Amino acid sequence: MSFLPELRYPSVPELIASAQALVAQEPGLCALRQVGLSRAGRPLHLLSVGHARRAVLVVAGAHSNEPTGGSTLRVLAERVLAERELRANTSWHFLLCADPDGASLHVTPAPRSLLDYHLGFYRPTGAEQPEWSPSVLPPDRLPPETLTLTGVIDELRPYLQVTLHGTDLGGSWVQLTRDVPGLAEPFAKSAAQLHIPVETGASDAAGWPAAGPGVHVMPGPESGAAYPSMPDDARHSTWYHAHRYGGLTAVVEVPMWASDLVDDRAPHPAPAAAMRRLARRLTGDALEVERILAEALPRLDGADGPLLRAARWVLELIPGLAEDWVHTPPAGTTMAYVGSVDAFGRRLPLRAAAMLLRVLRETDDRAAPRLEQLVADWCDAFAVRFRARWVPLAHQVEHQSRTVLVAAQQARRRAP
Repeated sequence: MSFLPELRYPSVPELIASAQALVAQEPGLCALRQVGLSRAGRPLHLLSVGHARRAVLVVAGAHSNEPTGGSTLRVLAERVLAERELRANTSWHFLLCADPDGASLHVTPAPRSLLDYHLGFYRPTGAEQPEWSPSVLPPDRLPPETLTLTGVIDELRPYLQVTLHGTDLGGSWVQLTRDVPGLAEPFAKSAAQLHIPVETGASDAAGWPAAGPGVHVMPGPESGAAYPSMPDDARHSTWYHAHRYGGLTAVVEVPMWASDLVDDRAPHPAPAAAMRRLARRLTGDALEVERILAEALPRLDGADGPLLRAARWVLELIPGLAEDWVHTPPAGTTMAYVGSVDAFGRRLPLRAAAMLLRVLRETDDRAAPRLEQLVADWCDAFAVRFRARWVPLAHQVEHQSRTVLVAAQQARRRAP
């Protein structure tokens, strides 16, 4: 894939500069303030547009490896400022980046391929992710980024929180903590217009009820998890914090590279057998990475930086997940669902390998060339298997923006 000038995601300093420019343009309508500090002392900024008590909160950068949200947030803020009807009786608030520390470590602002993307990959452990940490940590150990986010929700009491997420390869889907009637149809229409597949069987929402293709409503606490071994349960994330004020959260996912395979709603001929096969591959791929890690570890002099810590955390998740796939009945039986699980199973060991590779390159370890070849081979196989095609950044942003605006419109009609 050739390099395109538009193929670039803004950094956190660029987002801050854009917000400052909006405030300078309309100081009576816009305000930018620091609302917290990260663990490393980086500021967390909130841009507000409008003064109405009824509020929408938009969060970008909760996962450092999902860069589209920053671009979308910038476009949304400009649009809300330009279109008076969007802020009639509603104020909009934009958390520019929920995890600035993570953003400083994921360094692929202009990926030309899946390999480019993974050579600068970083995604922290679950305990270090602002939205997920409450599902794996006790309240007295939550990181400051999480406390900042929940504090902003406590202050604003938004009727809608939208958190902007993305996937490296696949389709678009929405996760809701409560149903938003009227969202599914415009969501699907937008995706079709922009040639973005809808991920109808997203493994992230396995077993959840659907309000429409690709629009999933999170189950209540009485429901069992599709993958019991996974420690991060969406029902204990910050997504539910808005419920104490009568609000809800919409998680809007868009792909960087698209695959039409995740929108195939035909029944799979043998889903249980396919899950067993995918579990075997997942286990085998993880073992390849673990062997390289075990060989290199004595040469790393007890290193425990964020990259190595995150790589080991991913590897620790894999055995339990593979067991879930073998011993738990499939949560979906369509080609799309099995395809989404296939992508998930390729993604985890690839991410662990990519982060370990960065560690080995930094130390010029002799195992780095072998691991680099493995990462390159897995990226190629991933792209070929799913017929990956780049989604223009403008299309990623437009689809995510449209979905946010429709969600805000529809949720407002039912807001207390």
